[in-house]
Amino acid sequence: MVAYLDLKQSIHDRLLRQLDLVQLQKLTQDQIRYELSHHTERVLQEESIAVNAFERRNLIRDIHNEMVGLGPLEPLFMDPTVSDILVNTHRQVYVERNGRLELSDIVFNDEAHLMKIIEKMISRVGRRIDESSPMVDARLPDGSRVNAIIPPLAIDGAMVSIRKFAREGLRMQHLTELEALSSEMATVMKTFGKLDANILVSGGTGSGKTTLLNILSASIDPRERIVTIEDAAELQLQQPHVVRLETRPANIEGKGEITQRALIRNALRMRPDRIILGEVRGAEALDMLQAMNTGHQGSMATIHANSPRDALARLENMICLNSVAMSPVAIRRQIASAIQLVIQLSRLADGQRKVMSMTEVTGIEGETISLQELFSYRQTGVSSFGRVEGAFVCSGIRPRFAEKLKVQGIQLDPALFHRTANS
Repeated sequence: MVAYLDLKQSIHDRLLRQLDLVQLQKLTQDQIRYELSHHTERVLQEESIAVNAFERRNLIRDIHNEMVGLGPLEPLFMDPTVSDILVNTHRQVYVERNGRLELSDIVFNDEAHLMKIIEKMISRVGRRIDESSPMVDARLPDGSRVNAIIPPLAIDGAMVSIRKFAREGLRMQHLTELEALSSEMATVMKTFGKLDANILVSGGTGSGKTTLLNILSASIDPRERIVTIEDAAELQLQQPHVVRLETRPANIEGKGEITQRALIRNALRMRPDRIILGEVRGAEALDMLQAMNTGHQGSMATIHANSPRDALARLENMICLNSVAMSPVAIRRQIASAIQLVIQLSRLADGQRKVMSMTEVTGIEGETISLQELFSYRQTGVSSFGRVEGAFVCSGIRPRFAEKLKVQGIQLDPALFHRTANS
């Protein structure tokens, strides 16, 4: 393995000296591949290096990836089964497949090689990373999200986390086929998405919040004007009237930052019918609630939390921590008035992603926000193969929002809310 890496590095360095990279970039991908293959073959002949056909193919592929791609990471970007790429220094690369992390056989030559690939990724989107700015969070041209952190903050060496862009968007039908939710839950979700219900999608990291938000947004009337606000743009809305906004970090002098809060305030002047917030995580929580309560019903957002109750409590904490002169009860009234549905997601121990709960916010009683769970997932055990087993159950409660649906001419089949025997 070491000998192969040394050989690849040697040929790569020689080609860098021999080829005009500016002219190379003007060629098509097929022409680039031919040129690199031709020059690699010539170097092997001149140096009298004996390699078999398999090694030759791999060498040409890897040289091509080093010259015009992302080096050792390029095959992972091309692999549709890989959803996350986690680089733990140059010695170790993990990938996520079907919700499970596994160690890959990919390594970098050394730390300098990894840094070169990081800089290539970041420079493509006009960002920089160095000792004075050792963290970066960016969106690659294909939509994938990359986070990189380097020494001195990363003690053992550079670390990279990449959430790949899904080339084919999932639909609600796909989630039911994957048993991420029941058909009854899917029907109710799509109905809520069509109407002016404000929805909060809650869950942990990698539980599928953004994916579900994309799917829910597909139910929105294409005649509506939608404004999306994200730290790194990941939403893939299909409607024709979508305005996409993205935050901007501070520059090296600590100036020029544009926060989600500033974008929400600006979005209110853009005549949106709905505002979709990629993730609420700070001062923008109050602005989001006020937008939902002042004519922008049907808005959606995601939040990191372990349960619907925790999600609402976290919203309250975000507002309190930003020194807003409001009493806790007043904040809870804002929340109870703004949010109609909380959808809780989770990634289970075996990698499955499930909708664990659909909970309606029904108002406030005294100082407590009232919630009623409509559907939930109940785990019953684990199979001999390590697969989590369980079932989706219905509480039998008909949502209060059903009356509003009826007024708008939409009927929900009462059978959707028949109580499940083991609920």
